[in-house]
Parts: sequence; C-alpha cells; structure tokens
Amino acid sequence: MDDPLLAAYDTEVRAAELTTAEPGTTLLRDGPVARIVGARRGQVVGLPDLGVTGAALAVLIERQVRFFGARGEVFEWKTRAHDRPAELPDRLLAAGFAAEETETVLIAPLSAIAASAPPSSDALVREATGARDLRRIAELTAAVFGGDEQAVARELLARASEDHGTTVHVVAESDGRLVSAARLELVPGTTFAGLWGGATLPEFRGRGLYRALVAHRVAAARSRGVRYLQVDALPPSRPILERLGFTAVTTTTPYVRNPG
Repeated sequence: MDDPLLAAYDTEVRAAELTTAEPGTTLLRDGPVARIVGARRGQVVGLPDLGVTGAALAVLIERQVRFFGARGEVFEWKTRAHDRPAELPDRLLAAGFAAEETETVLIAPLSAIAASAPPSSDALVREATGARDLRRIAELTAAVFGGDEQAVARELLARASEDHGTTVHVVAESDGRLVSAARLELVPGTTFAGLWGGATLPEFRGRGLYRALVAHRVAAARSRGVRYLQVDALPPSRPILERLGFTAVTTTTPYVRNPG
C-alpha cells in the first residue's frame, strides 16, 4: 500500500474495530467481520480484504441479515472505497441494503496540524462533565437530527459508565444554552483518535463553532499522546479539515438494512 496514512489506518483502526468493543457495546466475531450490538443500531465491520467472493460472500452477508433480523434491529455494514472484494457494495444492494451518504476519510498526523487559537466566538467552548452535560448533548442531538432524545441519552450514559478515559465530549454554550457539541474518541491500543458527532443548532452555524470544537479536540488529543486524528467528513466539513492539515485517504459508505 503506497499511502502511509491509509496503511496506518487499515493496520491500526480497522484491526481495532474487529477486536475492541467501544464502551457500551459488544463485539461478536464472524470470520472476517464483526457484529456490533448495543448501540442505537447494529453494525457490521470487516477487514479491508474479506477474503471471500461470489457465493461465499453472499452467504456471509445472509448470516448477518439473519442475525439482526432475529433481533428486529436495523443495522449498517460500513464499507470503504478501497476494500476488497470490489463486488461487496453490489452484493449488499442485492441483499436489500440501501446506501447512505458517502463520507471522506481524512487523516492528519498531530505533528502536521499547526497549533492555533480557536476562532473568536461569543460561545464558551469547554469539555463536558457529568451526566447533566450528556443529557444536554442528547437534547441538542435530537433537536438537530431528530430521533428519540431519551434513547440518545441512554446510549451516552451507558457508554460513559463503561468508558475509561477514551471519550472526550466538547460543547459550546451561548448565554447558558448548549448550541454545539462533538467528541474525541481515542482508539484503544492504537495511536489514533477520531473526531465524531458534530451537532450545531441551525441558527448558530457559520460562526466558527465547528473549527472551534475541532481546535479544542486537537488540543485534547495532544495532551493524551495521540499521533493521528481521523475524521469521516461530509462535503461541508472537508475543506475546513484540509486547511487544518488533514489528507483524504479513502471514502466510506454505510449500507443499511431494515429488519425483514
């Protein structure tokens, strides 16, 4: 593999996905893939090369469909553009999955991100603390993306109860109101951490809060000895991240299947 950033991502992050459960979840290995249960929807993650094709790949996919179908659970199969076999996306579509929006995987060595002050803003940016902040993040997430606020709160609190310092939630407040939130997740056993979960109220967008929360999380990553930061970015975020020193290495597309 020619790209050292992509090679590090596959060697460290992708391997960790198959061996290390995130707080509040359980991993169930099935050959070259792992099922993740315990989050709001199930997930299937796999090796960069599954090592199966044709009928054997169809059987592997069908086993995952049966497993989550028996649970009555929506689940996603997370793919990357450089994965093998190349037929995987078509096989998933044929098995009743639907593709969601493609995101760009961007990676930056911490050494390539220049230390800088967050952009000026009238909001206070800080790390979240305690259950009250997590419930406020759930309220914000539901307001921005819809969904069940109580379910989001339960998941955040369950993850926090099993987390041993791998997740850092960062929030922005304006006049005591939570207006933006995101998180840094260290990947145990690796030199990577991920930037995830950005949510900002519509009326507070365009004020530099995204960059402010990124800057705060970069500083948090430095203080924790992280070597690489990784982001799955939608198109509006990609230019901001590239200006900060992130490099696009591949894309990722989730394929989602409803039970039945």
